[in-house]
Amino acid sequence: MWKTDLGRLRVVSLLEGVSYLLLLGVAMPLKYASGLPEAVHVVGWAHGVLFIALAGFLLIAWRRVPLSFALTVGVFVAALLPFGPFVADRWLKEKAHA
Repeated sequence: MWKTDLGRLRVVSLLEGVSYLLLLGVAMPLKYASGLPEAVHVVGWAHGVLFIALAGFLLIAWRRVPLSFALTVGVFVAALLPFGPFVADRWLKEKAHA
């Protein structure tokens, strides 16, 4: 899956989606219920790096694949929503098989 620009985008998108769910579902409850702000610091930092990587890979795929503007915006907006990257992966998978 790492061999193409679209494959790299899909992998980073899925990793970013998992990090977002970990941030919301694990790290935030640990911070507020157990008083462990370190969890948000670590997971939030990793999520931030993955989000920036996603934006970079999305721009690369938009230029090289090429992705339509609508699909590019859709993938970016999906990255802002919980479970959105998993929906966007379905769109990118369809693009890869087309």
